[in-house]
Amino acid sequence: MMDHPFLTKSSYPYGAFPFNTLQLSFYKPAFEKGMEEHRSEIQAILEEKEAPTFSNTILAFEYSGARLETVSSIFFNLLNAETNDEMQSIAQDIVPLLTKHSNDITLNEALFLRIEQVYKSKETLTLDTESKRLLEHIYKSFIDNGAALSLEDKTKYRTLSTQLSTATLSFQENTLNELNAYSLLIEHEEELKGVPEAIKESLQEEAKSKGKTGFLLTLRTTCFAPILKYADSRPLREKLHKAFTKQCLGASPFSNIKNILTIINARLELARLFGYDNYADYTLQDKMAKNKEKVYDLLEELTTAYKPKALQEIEQLQNYATTLGADFSLQAWDYSYYNNKLKEKTFQTNEQNLRPYFELDRVIKGIFGLAHTLYGLSFTLREDIPVYHPDVKVFEVKDGDESPVGLLYTDFYPREGKSSGAWMTNFKEQYRDEKGTDHRPHVSIVMNFSKPTATKPSLLLFSEVGTFLHEFGHALHALLSNCHYQSLSGTNVYRDFVELPSQLMENWLYQSEFLNSFAQHYLTHEKLPMEEIEKLKKAKNFSVGYACWRQLSFGLQDMAFHTITNTKDEDFSPIALEIEATKSVSLYPQAPDTGRCATFGHIFSGGYAAGYYSYKWAEVLDADAFSLFEEKGVMNQDVALKLRREILEKGNTEDPLILFQNFRGRAPQIQALLKKEGIQK
Repeated sequence: MMDHPFLTKSSYPYGAFPFNTLQLSFYKPAFEKGMEEHRSEIQAILEEKEAPTFSNTILAFEYSGARLETVSSIFFNLLNAETNDEMQSIAQDIVPLLTKHSNDITLNEALFLRIEQVYKSKETLTLDTESKRLLEHIYKSFIDNGAALSLEDKTKYRTLSTQLSTATLSFQENTLNELNAYSLLIEHEEELKGVPEAIKESLQEEAKSKGKTGFLLTLRTTCFAPILKYADSRPLREKLHKAFTKQCLGASPFSNIKNILTIINARLELARLFGYDNYADYTLQDKMAKNKEKVYDLLEELTTAYKPKALQEIEQLQNYATTLGADFSLQAWDYSYYNNKLKEKTFQTNEQNLRPYFELDRVIKGIFGLAHTLYGLSFTLREDIPVYHPDVKVFEVKDGDESPVGLLYTDFYPREGKSSGAWMTNFKEQYRDEKGTDHRPHVSIVMNFSKPTATKPSLLLFSEVGTFLHEFGHALHALLSNCHYQSLSGTNVYRDFVELPSQLMENWLYQSEFLNSFAQHYLTHEKLPMEEIEKLKKAKNFSVGYACWRQLSFGLQDMAFHTITNTKDEDFSPIALEIEATKSVSLYPQAPDTGRCATFGHIFSGGYAAGYYSYKWAEVLDADAFSLFEEKGVMNQDVALKLRREILEKGNTEDPLILFQNFRGRAPQIQALLKKEGIQK
């Protein structure tokens, strides 16, 4: 009988998970075993005869549930990256059981009483800073998950949390199923006039893979974005844009309208159980922002600051389109097309023409090289470690002194079992066990770059190199973690702080020192010409007003859904709320029966509910943080070491504002962002 990978110790380096032995039939028994062990570990805490202490209660709880954590991390990561109908069916069965299991623990009165006793005696305990943080974190998590509620409200909490977990899973599944369901076959190449040859070749190969002749269009970013950007055919752009913005709406078999209704009502009712008027205030208490007023203050300040620039850009674009014969008011499906043409004309640069300089393999070497320069890290491909798909690669990461840092899994290409977008996640998080052994993390970055074709390797857009840097920044945050406790390590930080390391890395995209280290033509090996680098720098803030307002629209939409104070009935229109919430930053009218909320996975199936503003919040932090590199040198290893020691290694062991101040020497200032983007001199 094959060894069960969840029930036996891995024999691979770093204890890497043996994906090569994984079968779908293993999941349910492993989840059941994990929950059974976790219950036994909790029971052992309850049966402890000694009075509650930090060791026999807080640490015992922190180290409990290890097997369940492993099973969950593998399953739910693959549910996003390599799913199928059977996995989705398993998820539908297991998610309610996991919710019940979690509730049984956090709503256990005897367990909470022990934790509360330790918490109330915290002033008399001799704990280091991280241990104090752990005690506060565990106590607060029990409070936030209903431990102090009345018996009646605990019953309500169980019902609402189950509804919420089921609806968010359904939302995620519908989004992927809708994405996979759509395709548009273009039989005549002239309909794709303006689309670069490399894009057409990939669309042709997509058609062949489905047994069709022609060019197969999908709503995946690798197709949708270039069609909107390059296709001369306005009807085609409109058709694809409307298909994209009608996903999971109306009569679609994968409609998410009911899921949205369930989610926002359940979240509101949960907030009310804890004495809050809306979900935003309930969840923001554990963020840097603290409350909805501070979030709206930021969004309104940025709206005002960028308004003149955004309106000027739109007027300029309309005038330019008119000179090209556009005798109509531009719509959302026209923006990328004309904006790209104006950018090329203004700066004499073409992003598609630069693709040959960004072959994926060289980009990987460049980004790894940047991490080596800044932090002394080395990356070695390990072909002896199993992966969950042939596209995936594993790299062993070591520090400058050759000590192990962790494993990095990379998964770059789109496929049907994979969600759209880009993200970073963990198969295993860093922590030190009871014996002090440092368990190094296993980190994964997942993207959807264009696949190699029969004639070309994977060639990235300049902006996709930025996406890579972003997710790699998250990966560094996880890899460089140097914490004692898993629940505080790596990226387990406030949602409006977690984007700092990722967005900070994007700043190197425009640095000559970085680009010169790897960017060369994949055929001629000619380096990316310096004049092209200068053009990219000059074009950096092109359409910055529009880009900011677009990001603000998502933040405002998110806040609108999570600041409602009355539950909604079946007549509620999410689209109407979306339109009303974003009208202050809307630059083009929204087409009838279209919207983005029904596929807004960040807030309805991810962890960004009342937290999408964090991208703008973190932009303030990252601009201010990078200004120190600009002062001292963008490759300054002393500044990088300070960043590593004060932020990247610290996880959630201290308040993030303190961590930032320790690095920057003061509180963050918005002026650095306004200066960076040319809004202020």
